[in-house]
Amino acid sequence: MSAPFPEPTEPASTRTEVLVRYLDYFRDQLASKVGSLSVDDQRTSRLPSGWTPVQLLKHLTHVEQRWLEWGFEGAAVADPWADNRDGRWFVDDDESLDDLLVALDDQTRRSNTVIRAHSLDDVGRPGPRWSGQPPATLERVLLHLLQEYARHVGHLDIVAELAGGITGE
Repeated sequence: MSAPFPEPTEPASTRTEVLVRYLDYFRDQLASKVGSLSVDDQRTSRLPSGWTPVQLLKHLTHVEQRWLEWGFEGAAVADPWADNRDGRWFVDDDESLDDLLVALDDQTRRSNTVIRAHSLDDVGRPGPRWSGQPPATLERVLLHLLQEYARHVGHLDIVAELAGGITGE
């Protein structure tokens, strides 16, 4: 991936295109920042909360699956919380950065397929993701995903700076 920053002055044909450009940009930033770290720094926490960069990468991959496939489309997902163990983000020792990046790329393709198949005004299917509440529109789901990515990529920027990785845009 190599997504440029989606400049506000760059024309876009739809609001969906704008939102996907931002998602692609944040996905790219996530992959680049984690990949800029040494293998040890990818799996070491520098924060009191204890998360590691590879755990964040896996978390955001599963966040997309939870919100777009399991939530919005109502698809059967065997373990929508597979990024968590005992209430914390988790990555097995045998999961390599390459494995996690392939999973992110695969999820990106599935997510973008879901997004392209719907209008921003389409409402998600009822299901367990919504905890009994009315499902959200695709636009609301995408805005939620963008805030999640923006917040976490900002966190990762700080971690990368502390570890000597790449920072900024």
